[in-house]
Amino acid sequence: RGKPFAPNVDLDVIARRTPGFTGADLANVINEAALLTARADQKLITMDTLEESIDRVMAGPERKSRVMSDKEKKMIAYHEGGHALVAHALPNSDPVHKITILSRGRALGYTMTLPMEDKFLATRSEMMDQLAMLLGGRAAEELVFHEPTTGASNDIEKATAVARRMVTEYGMSEQLGARKFGTGNAEVFLGREMGHERDYSEKIASTIDEEVRRMIETAHDQAWDILVEYRDVLDNLVLELMEKETLSREMVLQIFQPVVVREHRPSYAGYGKRLPSDRPPILTPKEQSANGSLTSGHQDALQSGDSA
Repeated sequence: RGKPFAPNVDLDVIARRTPGFTGADLANVINEAALLTARADQKLITMDTLEESIDRVMAGPERKSRVMSDKEKKMIAYHEGGHALVAHALPNSDPVHKITILSRGRALGYTMTLPMEDKFLATRSEMMDQLAMLLGGRAAEELVFHEPTTGASNDIEKATAVARRMVTEYGMSEQLGARKFGTGNAEVFLGREMGHERDYSEKIASTIDEEVRRMIETAHDQAWDILVEYRDVLDNLVLELMEKETLSREMVLQIFQPVVVREHRPSYAGYGKRLPSDRPPILTPKEQSANGSLTSGHQDALQSGDSA
């Protein structure tokens, strides 16, 4: 109320950019946008202003006082470009929304991806692609500068946590199967989390560590292969980032035109003895209506099911 939006404001994009925000968080975003609009002597809150206000609420204002050398800016550009290129090349990654090498808070730069719709589940393939995307920055450093930097520490922390949850919580390890390892106990009266408590042997602990390492290495290799194949695209992206410092989704898509998205991963078969069905999920009436009619193959499957 009293804070009019410009016609270019897309509230769906704003909603996707603010998952988990409370009412107070959203109010802070709008108030910050109103202040920025007033300082710019404008009457309407634009999409760019809302994007900036979200960035400020999430990560703080730009650190304009942090002056970096051109060498470090280039390293950050390759790091963020690695994240973005790997994300774009993988079929289960969310679309790249923005890349920037402007410093905010503790971040020297960041690559933002946005889901196209709300999601409450994640598949194993999606999590493996997430691992590859997280390691894309580290892989770019190794590929271009021949050694890693400290800039990937947060990415490595996140990747390790994701891989460990895949093994110990979600039963996504081929070696260990659908089992839960460890318990999390909270002492509420102390106001602290006790964290992970082991309930398994040293041998299992060693296998868990090996499975986590294998998943991370697989994802790291995949990120590396993508960056090697599309090194020219990565270089072009870095040139644009060095000049403009922030690239929108439209700019990124233009640069990534030569990139062919990878094929989906093979079906997950666990230990290899439970082979997935080649029969697709049944279509709901709504899906049938959208598709025009049932496919002949699905009709045959229904008929054979009835005769059984």
